[in-house]
Amino acid sequence: MSARPNASATAASAAESADACCAGPLPVLGRDVTVPLVTGGEVTYAALDYAASAPALQRVWDDVAAYAPYYGSVHRGAGYLSQLSTDLFEQSRVTVAEFLDCREGDQVVFTRSTTDSLNLLARVIPADCQVFVFETEHHASLLPWQDARVTYLNAPRTPAQAVETLERALADRDPYGPALVCVTGASNVTGELWPVRELAAAAHAHGARIVLDAAQLAPHHPVSVKELDVDWVAFSGHKLYAPFGSGVLAGRADWLQAAEPYLAGGGASRTVARRTDGGVDVEWHTTAARHEAGSPNVIGVYSIASACKALTEAGFDALVARERHLIDTVRAGLADVPEVRVLSLFGDDAPRVGVISFVVDGWNSSHFAAALSAEYGIGVRDGLFCAHPLVRTLLGSDPQDPGECGAPEANPGERSLNAIRVSFGAGTPDEHVERFVGAVKELVRDGARWTYRTEDGRCVPDRG
Repeated sequence: MSARPNASATAASAAESADACCAGPLPVLGRDVTVPLVTGGEVTYAALDYAASAPALQRVWDDVAAYAPYYGSVHRGAGYLSQLSTDLFEQSRVTVAEFLDCREGDQVVFTRSTTDSLNLLARVIPADCQVFVFETEHHASLLPWQDARVTYLNAPRTPAQAVETLERALADRDPYGPALVCVTGASNVTGELWPVRELAAAAHAHGARIVLDAAQLAPHHPVSVKELDVDWVAFSGHKLYAPFGSGVLAGRADWLQAAEPYLAGGGASRTVARRTDGGVDVEWHTTAARHEAGSPNVIGVYSIASACKALTEAGFDALVARERHLIDTVRAGLADVPEVRVLSLFGDDAPRVGVISFVVDGWNSSHFAAALSAEYGIGVRDGLFCAHPLVRTLLGSDPQDPGECGAPEANPGERSLNAIRVSFGAGTPDEHVERFVGAVKELVRDGARWTYRTEDGRCVPDRG
């Protein structure tokens, strides 16, 4: 009998691997796109909204394009392309496990996103499990636990305070039963790194488990399940330079195996048989397939594996060093503008990834972001960043103050309950952050060169 086809050989990437020294940005799709300016002319687009969705690495795009002609149904298909696609899919699972440095016996479940991954985990926790989550979390981590008993912890002002707050809450829980802690690795608002290893130790010391939201951490820093000693990790492909609609939940298998499937359907079931009473008996898989019902997104899964390989080959030491240079450039530039206030939980010296949020005195944040786009070709984000409680805390607002993610609540030039976020990563050229710093200084000094109005909840150029 002939051997099964080698997917990686058949669908080999046409792209060269990234230069290990990482002297410059990694090539990303769209790096040469030009956009029109409202004031006339065009400029190369500066994509500085990586924290929402990072552009696809050119390596990822090339790998996907090389595989696409060989696309076939995954699992159980007898044809050559089905077997090849199945090999590619399952090898991608191995690649992700290696990227995350998973333990023996951990499962890698493919999902649609970080949000989907954490909702899956919320469905499989024991019925009497208590969940502990800081108010500082992204809504993907804050909201999935609605059917559980949840304790929301106040925002800490130091990493040590975060650990102390969690230890007290876990020790005081009543009843003292199963518990789960959900925490981010890096804030999607401030970019600050959280003390994940220390929080995991605190959780385990009090008989709790912990899931790491690595959506903002994995694209910037290596994530080791073993070293951090977390029970699960969740992240999204679209923030990891693989925007093709897939995510990951990786970690301990026992709760996943004990629960009913996240979705019921083909792929999750091993056998289905009619009973004499007219019903059906189902035997569910005990592997990751248990929670992957339906035809899987093999393109999305393969793109995540490709991104994991590309980042590993580029070397995180070099990537982190270069990103630190970009962070220093932006922070130094913003510090030169007295009207700018950078938002922070842990202070200026806290280690962070390339995510920085700020407000500008005398400016509506949506107006400021609109001017950066329309007049300078710079794409940032404004709003509450799907982390409403945290941004309200950082802005010193009352929890009941009105505010909506991404929508201005005031006219251009008036203060509003929202902020501006600039974010960048492995594909960001120096020129983009330098242009951003120059644009901020010019807007604060000279004001916008165009007039703006609110339309459908967004601040847009007024074209008469």
